[in-house]
Amino acid sequence: MDKMKPPQGKQINIELGEKEAEGIYSNLAIITHSPAEFILDFTRVVPGVPKAKVYARIITTPQHAKMLLKALKENIDKFEARFGEIKVDMPNQHFGFVPPKNNEKVN
Repeated sequence: MDKMKPPQGKQINIELGEKEAEGIYSNLAIITHSPAEFILDFTRVVPGVPKAKVYARIITTPQHAKMLLKALKENIDKFEARFGEIKVDMPNQHFGFVPPKNNEKVN
C-alpha cells in the first residue's frame, strides 16, 4: 500500500429536479439566526408593491452558513477576476426598513 497517495474523495451524486432547475429569482435575502441555526429567506421586491413574498427558505447550521460565506467569496473573487468588479450602488436603499441608529437595541 502506498502511504504517500492521498485518500480518494467520495463522490456525491446530486439530483436536480425539473422545478428546481428552473431556479427562483430573488433580489432580497433576509437573514436571521439563533444559537443553533441560520435562516435565509429569499424574496423578491417589486417597486411600488408594498408586499414581498418569500419564495424560498433555507435553514442551516452556523458551520454550514460560514462554509457558504467562504464558497460565495471564492466564487465572487473568481467572477471578478474574469469579468471585472461587481459594483453595488444602493447606499440608501432599505426596502422600507429603517436601519437602527448607533447604539439602538434591536429585538
